Amino acid sequence: MRRLPPLTAIEAFVQVARLGSMKAAAEALALSSPALTRRVQALERYVGHTLFERRHQAVSLNPDGERLLGEIGPSIDALALAMERAAGQSEMMRLRLAVPSLFASQRLMPSLPTLRAKFPDLHIDIDTGANRLARLDDGIDAAIAITTEVDPVLYSRRIDSNCVIAIGSREVQEGPNAIRDPAQLASATIFLHRDMPETFTYWREAIGLPDLQPAATDHFDSGQLILDAAAQGLGVAFMLESHLFGSSDDRLVRIFEQSVPSPYSYWFACRRSSLTRRPVKIFHDWLFETVAARPKSPA
Repeated sequence: MRRLPPLTAIEAFVQVARLGSMKAAAEALALSSPALTRRVQALERYVGHTLFERRHQAVSLNPDGERLLGEIGPSIDALALAMERAAGQSEMMRLRLAVPSLFASQRLMPSLPTLRAKFPDLHIDIDTGANRLARLDDGIDAAIAITTEVDPVLYSRRIDSNCVIAIGSREVQEGPNAIRDPAQLASATIFLHRDMPETFTYWREAIGLPDLQPAATDHFDSGQLILDAAAQGLGVAFMLESHLFGSSDDRLVRIFEQSVPSPYSYWFACRRSSLTRRPVKIFHDWLFETVAARPKSPA
């Protein structure tokens, strides 16, 4: 059996991978930058190839590094937990998470029992307020946000990619005044989420109708309320495809065949230093192993 590389080299690799910064990882491990670099290089020599793409001060995992982190990350976390329990240091952990209410109800809550079963000492305070990323310095440990991009000063990772579609009631699609052609939106009300204000603009340009103007545009700060309004036949919602598939309301249907890649995605984000905290790291790894990996639409 081939000898394993030093645990310190594996620990250094995991920290750099999760923080995206040699400097931040060195600070988290109380090492000098050269010492940390030597440990990472030792692991790369062991596996026989590089694990990171290096750009000035920032680093990111290459495909080999992504694969290795996915395979050993959970084991390292389990080892740390086992050592804490052996030392009698296990205690209640708390994560303060900001998350959109629709993501929480459709995708987070149904999966949380698996997290609780694996980490019964982890408790999550859920905050569905606005300005999630801006409040990472104001009592929030981590955030899930729907946006086009995240400030590179933060650690961030895209949860999924999606498409923009038109969602409405069956009556809107099939009734006597049915809307079957996008041009008919000129006499209809559309609904937009305040976090995704440009969804209709992207959609109309992508389908070749850049000058199409709806009769009215109503803005909401709640995804569920948008879906409720659409289900009542009050207008057409321009939302993500996953929002329709995640809804349990059988009154809702996709109005048109056209869908376009969405500029908006769900992202996980936190301060880079926060990713060294166990509650944040546990939730992050579980999120991408469980929620992000789950299909967003029926097979």
